[in-house]
Amino acid sequence: MWSYIFLGILQGIFEWIPISSEGVVALASKFFLKITEPVDLALFLHLGTLFAVLWYFRKDWENVLTLKDVKLIRFLIIATVISLIIGYPLYKMVKGMAVGNSLLIVMGFGLLGTAYFHKTKRISEINFNKLAIITGLLQGLSVIPGLSRSGATVFGLSLGRLTPQETLKISYMMSAPVVLALSFYLFLTNPTIIFETWPSLIFSFLVGILTLHFLMKISEKINFFKFALFFSLLCFLGAVIGFLLAMKF
Repeated sequence: MWSYIFLGILQGIFEWIPISSEGVVALASKFFLKITEPVDLALFLHLGTLFAVLWYFRKDWENVLTLKDVKLIRFLIIATVISLIIGYPLYKMVKGMAVGNSLLIVMGFGLLGTAYFHKTKRISEINFNKLAIITGLLQGLSVIPGLSRSGATVFGLSLGRLTPQETLKISYMMSAPVVLALSFYLFLTNPTIIFETWPSLIFSFLVGILTLHFLMKISEKINFFKFALFFSLLCFLGAVIGFLLAMKF
């Protein structure tokens, strides 16, 4: 049980930053549990942090479910549809291929660029629907092992004129429908997985709320330049860690 608790803690920490939680948790599960499909287990543990997103942003979800925030509803629908169209076939094609680390470096340089353009006021506003298409595409690509979902979507959202807090909120909320669909698919292929991983799900939820709260509070206190610079550095760090994890597999 302690191994599953540890995996849940890792998921709760790494899900929100541009260091692939999938890679970290998969490596840890392979080391501690000696399982043959560590990636599927790592993907399923996103269900715990999904509940953290639902709880932490419960007021925003209430506005979505009661159709009060039409703009956000439209964004989530567009991004989710594109993510699923891109992500599912890509997941079947590249499963086990650690090629996303190079893309994470690209995201890092992209964030450096948007940090500069935001600071110099040279970035033009992108239509919110177009932003949903861009981030939905990037979220779909994040099924590639090594490419962090949060890193990809934060980069996509940085192309718009959003505050750091808005960027993180939308990035984390847009993960919910896709994670729910993926978790349901993994449950159908292996129904016993939920009985094996319930300690991990509980701790990924609890730790996920704490780390999510920490990041959201930080985002309220810094400007976009510092925010994008910080996440770009995390993308580079995530890519390095991803390359190291790929060597271990």
